[in-house]
Amino acid sequence: MDTETVSRRHFLKASGLTGLALSLGFYIPSNAEEAEIIKAAEADNFGVEMNAWVHIEPSGKVTIFSHRAEMGQGVYQAIPQMVAEELEVDLDKVNIVFAKGDNKKYGNQVTGGSSTVRGSYRNLLTLGATARQMLIQAAATKWSVPVSDCHAESGQVIHQSTNKRFHYGELVADAMKLEMPKNVVLKKRSDYKLIGKPLLRQDTKLKTNGSATFGLDKEIPGMLYAAVERNPRLRGKVRSFDDTATRKVPGVKHVFKTKMLVFNTYREGVAVVATSTWAALQGKKALKVDWDDSGFEHLSTDEIVKRQQEALQTQEGLSFKQQGDASGILAQATKKLDVVYETPYQYHACMEPLNCVAHYQDDKLEIWGPIQAPEWVQDAISKEMGLDREKVIVHMTFLGGGFGRKAFMDYPHEAAVISKEIKAPVQVVWTREDDATQGPYRPGISYRCEGVVDNGKISAFKLRMAGQNNDHWRGGPKDKANRSTSEGFLKPYAEGIKNLSIADVPFETPIPTMWWRSVYASTNGFAYESFMDELAHEAGKDPMMFRREHLPDERLHRQLDKLAEVSGWKARKQGEGYGMAITECFASTVGHVVKVSKGSDGTLKIDHVWAVMDCGWYVNPDTIKAQVEGSIVMALGAATQHQVTFKDGVPVDKNFYSYQLPRITDIPPIDVYVMDNDEPAGGVGEPGLPAFAPALANAIFDLTGKRIRKLPFSLATV
Repeated sequence: MDTETVSRRHFLKASGLTGLALSLGFYIPSNAEEAEIIKAAEADNFGVEMNAWVHIEPSGKVTIFSHRAEMGQGVYQAIPQMVAEELEVDLDKVNIVFAKGDNKKYGNQVTGGSSTVRGSYRNLLTLGATARQMLIQAAATKWSVPVSDCHAESGQVIHQSTNKRFHYGELVADAMKLEMPKNVVLKKRSDYKLIGKPLLRQDTKLKTNGSATFGLDKEIPGMLYAAVERNPRLRGKVRSFDDTATRKVPGVKHVFKTKMLVFNTYREGVAVVATSTWAALQGKKALKVDWDDSGFEHLSTDEIVKRQQEALQTQEGLSFKQQGDASGILAQATKKLDVVYETPYQYHACMEPLNCVAHYQDDKLEIWGPIQAPEWVQDAISKEMGLDREKVIVHMTFLGGGFGRKAFMDYPHEAAVISKEIKAPVQVVWTREDDATQGPYRPGISYRCEGVVDNGKISAFKLRMAGQNNDHWRGGPKDKANRSTSEGFLKPYAEGIKNLSIADVPFETPIPTMWWRSVYASTNGFAYESFMDELAHEAGKDPMMFRREHLPDERLHRQLDKLAEVSGWKARKQGEGYGMAITECFASTVGHVVKVSKGSDGTLKIDHVWAVMDCGWYVNPDTIKAQVEGSIVMALGAATQHQVTFKDGVPVDKNFYSYQLPRITDIPPIDVYVMDNDEPAGGVGEPGLPAFAPALANAIFDLTGKRIRKLPFSLATV
């Protein structure tokens, strides 16, 4: 499979098939919700480039262009699996190509928020079905038979009564002359052959035999290599540097001051450019830099947490949601719960550290790398470097993990600046220490949760959060509550809890923050679902039944019933700790049950994790299970092992020797179940994470009677 990025015109021209192939794509007209399917030959008439397409050659070869990044989450499998289902072709006969980054041509290409399937699945299904219908019509015309007497199967059109056959390639010349069919009927789910099946991923072979091109693999002629010694504090400056020893390192060509855009400010550093990555890194180590870190605070973790929790006690914050009179009921209550939860800063810890290749040529810039948001890169760099947007060409490679970090523009901008300075193509490689200490990070957040239980039901529920707002770094309004204040909190709770208050207490530091897998749901979920468990205990109710009573939603009831069934919730025994939590994230809900016990030595052990996901319509259950399992492993590390700590404004944890990730021996048995229904598609890559930490903390309480309100905590010392 060709994983290089090519444009439609270049692909057709290079293959010599411009007039001899069937190419279909879709575009979304202005003020329209549904996409229109068009032929490649018609694209210019519409004044657009298609943002995704299927291309069928006379040989019968099928190529599907993927407009989103593949970072391990499975879009490289999901997009062709959807199109191939309706197109009626064998998946192993499909060639997959990454489209280049350009949202004017290809639509929204930001890979994040679990958005690829849930945002595009209907259009992609319609694309495949339209091509199939046109090929069937072409065959029926050639045979002079009714269309209803023909069907498609495995890349062929078959005449049912005579068993005559044409492979798709034999029909493309005729099909491309046909009018586009309207109101194409999609398959029923019961008729699917590929969708809903646990098919092997198409990128597995490429990644295991080494043929997949990741950012670090990319090479272009004449490329040099750069490493950058960056200021460990975002707002710090380079006062001076001594490169005497650096220039003695064999292979070092250039040493100069540089800077990269980080949100609405810049991070300064000194770039070392050499003939190899090794030489650049050795030259970087030999540098002596004098930093100017005046003019802003240098905060340590203890001070950050202290300020957050003081703010929670003294400020009401900016209201995000108010219904009823939660504050009034709390003020009059003789008995209430009033607790604080604490969650830490976290680093993304992608397997592939940041890297980027850039080639600046006069008025054109080309970029290759592990990039989640190519159009954001185009927007930012064209503005910063004074280039026309279409002159900033972004090529996506495979990503060795993203988790939100590679949806950012700093590292491509840095590579572009260095390439312009040296007048040559360059690959900038970040070390693990660079990746861990430069940020941006998931923000550490503290929560104050207050509640009153009356006659076994919640009569007042008040939540306040104090933590950095990622939107503020991008210039968002500071007089409005964080739009993610309730992220992770099930929307139907608002129907079951009549007096509800959710607020954001504004809080800022000089530390850069941004999205992390499941974004604010990863911290909100811990606070909100842990507190829900505390309220259930206060009410003397079973935690799962208590939630059910406050969730007037039959779909959620079915999910909770499934969770209870698979985990043996109702049959749990004395001496076993069971905890549960359920959260909403990117249009999907996931419930977890965690079982814990203590060994003869008193050590706490996670015995089992059960997860039930309701993501509505879905493509591949194996992909879902893999994503939920990966989410649980990531959540386990964030809950019990690692955090980013700061001393004097500088990150302390620089590599995996102190920022320790879970090992395979730390991972408990995990069972993942997927709900079947006909609801619209939800996300898969992120929603499996938020419910784990509260479910684990609730299980520990069930076993030991001890409440966990601060993350991370050590299983060995609980």
